[in-house]
Amino acid sequence: MTVRVAVLGCGVVGTEVVRLLTTSAADLEARAGAPLELVGVAVRSLDTPRDPVVDRALLTTDAEALVDRADVVVELMGGLEPARSLLLRAIENGAAVVTANKALLGADGPTLYAAADEAGVDLYFEAAVAGAIPLVRPVRESLAGDAVTRVLGIVNGTTNYVLDQMASTGADLDLAVKQAQELGYAEADPTADVEGYDAAAKAAILASLAFHTRVSVDQVHREGIGAITAEDVAWAAETGHVVKLLAVAERVAATAEHPEGVVVRVHPALVPLDHPLAGVRQAFNAVFVQAEAAGELMFYGRGAGGRPTASAVLGDLVTVARHRVRGGRGPIESRYADLPVLGMGAAPTRYQVRMRVADRPGVLASVAAVFAARDVSIEAVRQADGDGTADLLVVTHTAPEAALAATVEDLTGLDVVDSVLSVLRVEGA
Repeated sequence: MTVRVAVLGCGVVGTEVVRLLTTSAADLEARAGAPLELVGVAVRSLDTPRDPVVDRALLTTDAEALVDRADVVVELMGGLEPARSLLLRAIENGAAVVTANKALLGADGPTLYAAADEAGVDLYFEAAVAGAIPLVRPVRESLAGDAVTRVLGIVNGTTNYVLDQMASTGADLDLAVKQAQELGYAEADPTADVEGYDAAAKAAILASLAFHTRVSVDQVHREGIGAITAEDVAWAAETGHVVKLLAVAERVAATAEHPEGVVVRVHPALVPLDHPLAGVRQAFNAVFVQAEAAGELMFYGRGAGGRPTASAVLGDLVTVARHRVRGGRGPIESRYADLPVLGMGAAPTRYQVRMRVADRPGVLASVAAVFAARDVSIEAVRQADGDGTADLLVVTHTAPEAALAATVEDLTGLDVVDSVLSVLRVEGA
């Protein structure tokens, strides 16, 4: 028996997948239990220059015909269409599917899950979240007997590199992004990374797996790093923190304001320097998973790049090929919990608010009264005097996002507050 493999897309990751299929054929055959035959690679243009490892005789622009003659389809095209239609076609044909397409899974994963369940075929997507880091399978399979309560992590290597450069060199955002582009970490248009779209898609996938509840990217609260300044980063260091773009998914208890549910969010946050996430440098990713029985687990490694991502793809490919050869099937979608996905206002978090205030007696009492009126407890206050004004830094205890946001709104209307300079959440404390 031979397992026929079709690859859709031949960019950086697709090329590395082809390379590994070619150079490691004997090892892959031994692990899968049968030869993996690459029957074709679908591309947009046959004229584009390619790495010599890619046999040009395998290239085709007819992706549908290629899908129709494969046992396993590996989708590395990205985007919603034609990737979605091609994967649904493959599933309808009875082919197993391996994909790294976080945008598609985040936006319309349930359609693919349902189709795969009905057809009785595998749908694997380890490479869609955190590149080479084994994260999807542990959450989906290893923790299936536990109850995950929170997922917290850095899932976008580009923004982590940018923020790391800002912290280590004092560069502003634009310069750090330019450096990331020069190194190939950021695309020519860095919007998907800088504005948090990439991280939000990954957060939706992780939340769906962790909480057995369908979560779409549209239900993820998203804030990028576009508003982060060099001054924010410098203040973070002074207060014993570092700024990271975090994906946070957590199960929250019922209150008078909302039922028990799930909150999923992506935003910049201050992480204490003694927290392991603070030491995640350059373009690396790291994710904490908290579960009732297992406790706190950390997954760390390269979250992007051709070879790391190809490693995750090949791991999935070997698994689904083994199922084709020896029988069996991977896990299906688990959505039995069907928890409501709550708005950002239900998220428990902490704020660090930096404001410019009048430098006169009674100001601190007036500011503290605003926090107290919203039932927000203050943990620490720090003041730097200026010429007739003072910069006041207030760190809160944990409170609902809705109460914290309302407090900031109230502060902007306070006569002793000249301006609210910065508001950052504090996570990992």
